[in-house]
Amino acid sequence: MAKNKFHEFRERLKQCRLCRDMIGFEPKPVVWGTPEAKIVQISQAPSKKVHETGKPFNDLSGAKLREWYGIHEDIFYNQKLFYMTDIYHCYLGKDIKRGDAKPPLNCAKKWLHEELSLIYNEIYLIIGRVPTNFLFPKKNFNELIFNDQTFNGKSAYVLPHPSPQNIKWFKDHPEFYDRVLPKIKGIVHEVIYKK
Repeated sequence: MAKNKFHEFRERLKQCRLCRDMIGFEPKPVVWGTPEAKIVQISQAPSKKVHETGKPFNDLSGAKLREWYGIHEDIFYNQKLFYMTDIYHCYLGKDIKRGDAKPPLNCAKKWLHEELSLIYNEIYLIIGRVPTNFLFPKKNFNELIFNDQTFNGKSAYVLPHPSPQNIKWFKDHPEFYDRVLPKIKGIVHEVIYKK
């Protein structure tokens, strides 16, 4: 029954055209994973490459995440292990000044909470400032990264976006590599490999 609800939800999401007029091209909602996935990873919005391939984090940022987690591509894309979604499910096009356009919150408000209620995950990994601000409003982004969180009654871990465009944040917070990454890698491995 639960799987039926998930598949019905997924079909409704794939048909969504809420923002077609805003973005000016045909939307292509992207979701990756199954309801029994152990880890839910939430980020901002698909890139153009993800829009074209349907495969999330199929870029340099994805390679960096796999490095952080200490896992191979086959584990990262195992849909029974990782459920990957975004607060905006479609590629938005480009913002000339800032790269990919900032997602409108109407998508997240319409879909995200229902979507997450259908996944039986153990932990959340929240990637970047935009989804973090949506899920933890009025809380300090850096403090969220350096302290464990709870979301939907489950452990949640906030990470900066691994994009090369985020290089200043990493230079300003070198302690991230010693304080956060080893812990994240250990948690991911524990969830994935526990018997």
